Amino acid sequence: MKRTALLSSLLLCSSALAQTLTLKHDEGTTQIKADARRLVVLDEEALGWIYALGLSDRIVGIGSSMIAPTDLTADGHLKPERIRGTFLARGNLSGARFVGNWIQPNLETILSLKPDLIVRLTWNGNGNYDKLSRIAPTVGYREDRAGYWKSNLRDLARVFGRQEQAEKLIKQVADTNRAGARTLQAAGVFRKYPKAVVVSPFQGGTNYLYTKTRLIEDVRALGFKDGLKASASTLGVASVISDEALLGLGKDTLVIVFPPGGQYNGADAFLQSPVGQRLKDRAVVYSPEAISPWSGPLVSLRDSAALTKLILEKMK
Repeated sequence: MKRTALLSSLLLCSSALAQTLTLKHDEGTTQIKADARRLVVLDEEALGWIYALGLSDRIVGIGSSMIAPTDLTADGHLKPERIRGTFLARGNLSGARFVGNWIQPNLETILSLKPDLIVRLTWNGNGNYDKLSRIAPTVGYREDRAGYWKSNLRDLARVFGRQEQAEKLIKQVADTNRAGARTLQAAGVFRKYPKAVVVSPFQGGTNYLYTKTRLIEDVRALGFKDGLKASASTLGVASVISDEALLGLGKDTLVIVFPPGGQYNGADAFLQSPVGQRLKDRAVVYSPEAISPWSGPLVSLRDSAALTKLILEKMK
């Protein structure tokens, strides 16, 4: 009898262990319930990974720096018209409440949602990890890590048993970039512009040169060499670029203007500036979807195809 009870106890413990897994991420090591059902995503980056895995119906809370109080219903959900025509429309957010922005999430709202897992983008100095972890298992990923979105997607795919889907997406992005590279090569683009830079003009006149993660990695995968080398001093992915540096770019360098979203977009002012006017003959403006992540499989698939088309039109 005692032996039977002991065996039953061991089986129950084994079953409980099998339902959790350990995930190492950029903010620590976290025990997570396998196939978590209630998710809070604190920014567009995390949202993109969850959308890519087909898990949007599990999102109970969403954070964003691009959502204003006027975009919300009385009970804290996103108004349908705010979702329509944006990246948000790629999934189902009907069950998700807004939980604030990524720097100052509303901890009381998150607690009330009883999440099984909280996912977020992070960087040096980002706060609230300990507070969030007391509410639910929390994982954070840095943009400046090598293989950023691919490793994050693979991590989360393990939690939900969707590894095969993650690998298919990663391969699809690589195949799309290779196809785009062949098309650009055949069109003679690299004879004129073997190099490229990705410049993001922010409101207020500060321009950033992206050196990692944000669009530039797809640009490289399409076959372009870097038109300018710089250290990634901002969030590990960008560097402030001066007007002098922009004007000093070689004639063989394509300038890809990649404006940030929402209230941060300074593209129009940049294009009307003396620098923008000097560069306009070899510049293309590539705008992301509204309320879009900076990167991720869904973003790369759009970026690669749309940017290839845009560059071909520029060459006509």
